[in-house]
Amino acid sequence: MWRLKVADGGNDPYMYSTNNFVGRQIWEFDPDYGTPEERAEVEAARENFRKNRFPVKPSSDLLWRMQFARENPCASNLPQIKVQDLEEVTEEVVTTTLRRGLNFYSTMQAHDGHWPGDYGGPMFLLPGLNKDGGWGLHIEGPSTMFGTVLSYVTLRLLGEGGFGVEGAMEKGRKWILDHGGATAITSWGKMWLSVLGAYEWSGNNPLPPEVWLCPYILPIHPGRMWCHCRMVYLPMSYIYGKRFVGPITPTIIYLRKELYIVPYQEVDWNKARNQCAKEDLYYPHPLVQDILWASLHKVLEPILGHWPGNKLREKALCTVMQHVHYEDENTRYICIGPVNKVLNMLCCWIEDPNSEAFKLHIPRIFDYLWIAEDGMKMQGYNGSQLWDTCFAVQAIISTNLGEEYGLTLRKAHQFIKNSQVLEDCPGDLKFWYRHISKGAWPFSTADNGWPTSDCTAEGLKVVLLLCKLPLETVGEPLDMEQLFDAVNVVLSLQNADGGFATYELTRSYRWFELINPAETFGDIVIDYPYVECTSAAIQALTSFKKLYPEHRRHEIENCISKAAKFIEDRQAPDGSWFVLIYLINFFCISAQALEIVLLL
Repeated sequence: MWRLKVADGGNDPYMYSTNNFVGRQIWEFDPDYGTPEERAEVEAARENFRKNRFPVKPSSDLLWRMQFARENPCASNLPQIKVQDLEEVTEEVVTTTLRRGLNFYSTMQAHDGHWPGDYGGPMFLLPGLNKDGGWGLHIEGPSTMFGTVLSYVTLRLLGEGGFGVEGAMEKGRKWILDHGGATAITSWGKMWLSVLGAYEWSGNNPLPPEVWLCPYILPIHPGRMWCHCRMVYLPMSYIYGKRFVGPITPTIIYLRKELYIVPYQEVDWNKARNQCAKEDLYYPHPLVQDILWASLHKVLEPILGHWPGNKLREKALCTVMQHVHYEDENTRYICIGPVNKVLNMLCCWIEDPNSEAFKLHIPRIFDYLWIAEDGMKMQGYNGSQLWDTCFAVQAIISTNLGEEYGLTLRKAHQFIKNSQVLEDCPGDLKFWYRHISKGAWPFSTADNGWPTSDCTAEGLKVVLLLCKLPLETVGEPLDMEQLFDAVNVVLSLQNADGGFATYELTRSYRWFELINPAETFGDIVIDYPYVECTSAAIQALTSFKKLYPEHRRHEIENCISKAAKFIEDRQAPDGSWFVLIYLINFFCISAQALEIVLLL
């Protein structure tokens, strides 16, 4: 039976951590774990999900909840009170209901202080099957060529049959062929099929690694991209530059026959470069982009493929791998997200299959895998531990029952203190295109280490709230110098327009989006400023200013003033604020922005 392990690095010699693995949440299969009754309960949950998987697509995270309910039984005997229509809601009713909720929530807290959970994210990472036989980008979405081809290929590599097999495989293949075949997959899918040998590299638009040798002064330098975007295209450019292809096995030969509407040797790969199924085409390539790719494909690539141009390519590939290794080492081989994680790992294997770098990657795969009654999935991050814990603490404190749940708050407080990033990345940060991180908080864990503006703000808000509660309840407050470090990070992340982006300053211009090659995703090339991140920064600095009114007073006041104007300027004509960041919806953003306006 599967069980969740928290803050556990095991005895693997290729695992290391900055804080003894605090926040790490991994699933481990233990054949001896659980009683027959407990195993039967798990199987019943799985079967119930299978029967209802189309009308109710999200899971309820039952495996984790069952495990924690067994390990931390709730001793509460408070009654469940249901208020009838028109019945008066008394303070006693509300307080009893809050206590019931907090009692339950406390049992779901891990021993290191955070609340585990599924952060499934975009389902092209590991999606679920739709009724029409295809797979989509997320559980609620329609089938796409990207999701269907990659899922079909994955199942074939895992040993599922191909031709003539009834059920999911036959339906999946039919969906692919009915929608134009695998030449219509998105550019990211084309790359992965090329790596496998089920698609030709000549059918890809160029991703020349030489762009990493250009001077940073260029507004289209990849170092100016949003970090998630550049950290994906960084390893992709290495794999493209190497034209790496894995072993051509019998399964790959069969895939070449199964995925296309014409024989593989008759595919027009030049035409295929710009093909994309209409189901996937969220961001069509503008004409300027097609001209750019055609020029690179027909002019630059032939030059770089032969002497003396290949010498420049070798230098570019070495530079790219420098940056890949830097990212790996500074995230303890977790990387910023799951896409660049597997790409970086592949780059390390291509460079040297027996390298220490590749071996260090392997155990960190498990940081991204999550198990629930709907099966195994790959998360969109290595979790949302810090983010969730900060909001949990704020919710508990807002009930005015905080002192009753002192142990819960104490554990959460310790987790938040343990999750602060204590050092900048080493070396010349400008050379590595990195922002300062000392004093920041990440979205997930300190080992991931990537600082984010709103997580830093929420972390700062929470430690300031907790320092107002008795020491015997919540423990020692965060060191003052670490508070100052957090403030320094927040101040450093404000853009000239007053707004805050996600991870870094906005480094280029909106027109840079014209060369976004990912047909499935829009607005990914630069790190845009957002209302949510900006409002979080204002709240944190306002809270800080009340406790430390003289620390960098003028800078903080100026920052808050500019940020408030940014939010006011972003208000829609109907009075709302709308922005989509971290999957936060319209109502949350509008409410938080309104809170800021009232606060000021």
